[in-house]
Parts: sequence; structure tokens; C-alpha cells
Amino acid sequence: MACTAGTTNLGIIDDMQGIGETCAKRSCGSTWTAHTGAALAAPSAGRFSTALSAQTASLWTLTNGCSRPLTAAHSFMPTPQRRAKRTASTVITSRCFTTAPGIPATTHTTYLAVRGLPFWFSLAVHGTKAYADAVEITLDCAREAATMIEAHPNLEMVTEQRLSICVFRRVGWAPEDYKQWSDALLERGDGLVTPTKHEGETVLRFCIVNPRTNREDIQLILDTL
Repeated sequence: MACTAGTTNLGIIDDMQGIGETCAKRSCGSTWTAHTGAALAAPSAGRFSTALSAQTASLWTLTNGCSRPLTAAHSFMPTPQRRAKRTASTVITSRCFTTAPGIPATTHTTYLAVRGLPFWFSLAVHGTKAYADAVEITLDCAREAATMIEAHPNLEMVTEQRLSICVFRRVGWAPEDYKQWSDALLERGDGLVTPTKHEGETVLRFCIVNPRTNREDIQLILDTL
């Protein structure tokens, strides 16, 4: 069963729990694709680990076009014992470079794991808690950014805030206005916020990936809108 666990543009997540339960009932595996899959490490995103525990076998492909060296492919092989003990903080250290039953060892996505070596070395040095804390900070920052956007007189949220993503519009702007603003923001060194499209409309998109980003940084950007 093919599923998504966080689309690149909007952070949309399929019904992971329902899909996991269906796979378990039918004794089939699932293939999940996520932009980075970083939320796997966040305790507040517990539905990820809950859904994983319900599945017989799953192959995850985590893809990030900006940070290919951090990309990895993961094959999870749940057992009753491991299901009972799995938590959000342990999911990130689940088996890598292994193949779940029903998923061929030669599947091309498993070779992505080699590209993930720098990430796994970093994880070994800093520990899972450091990564979990960092991801939680970005999720909290995105939620706070959404609240600030909703309170801004010139801005409107376009979709529900999900994961570390906020998609919003600047009322009254045309596509060229978004581009000029984005270019000027980057030239000043204030941030990298690029326009995107949603249902044919040009809008703006925050994607918080740096745990050092804070409320003041968001406010600095919003003040220019």
C-alpha cells in the first residue's frame, strides 16, 4: 500500500493509523514517502510511532531535495515485543539497512540508506534526545508562526498548519509581488521564504527546519508584509 507521511508543499499526512491497521489485518506491507520524516523523532507527533506499530512491514523513503546527504531509507520489521516498546524517540533508531518480509533486498529505495550515513553518525554523536528536542522546537515554532499569521491584518492562512509548515497569502498581492518580496528578503539576509502555488494560486510558505529559528525571527519577516 502506497502512502504519504508528509507532503513537501503542505505537510499533508495520510491516515497512518487506519492504513497501519488495514495492513495488519490483510498481512501486507506499506510504502511511505515523507519529505524528511523528521517528525518521526517528535514525541508530540506520536501518531507516527503508533501507526508504525500497527503494521506488519513498512518501507519508508525520506526525501529532502535540499539536504540529500541526510536522506535515508528505512525498513521496519515490527514484532510484538518491539511494538510494545516502540516510542517516538526510539522509532528514529529502528533498523536501517535491513529488509522487511515481502520487500526485496534489491529494492532501489533501500540503497538510499548509504546516503544517510552522515545523519546516522550525527545521531550517534548527539543522541536521539537532542534530535527529538530540535524537531519539537521547529514544530512549536511553526505552530506559533501560524498564530502570528492569523493575527496579522494583511495575511490569511491558506491551509491548516501541519508539521513545520505554514502556507499563507498576502491579501491583495499578485504573483510578481511575492517574487519581488522573496528576492528582497533573501538579498537582505533576513530569511529564505519562497512563493509556492496551491490550487493555482501563488502564496507563501514557511518551512521551519532550523531549531534556532524563534518568534523574533518570524516577527521580523512578518513585519515586512
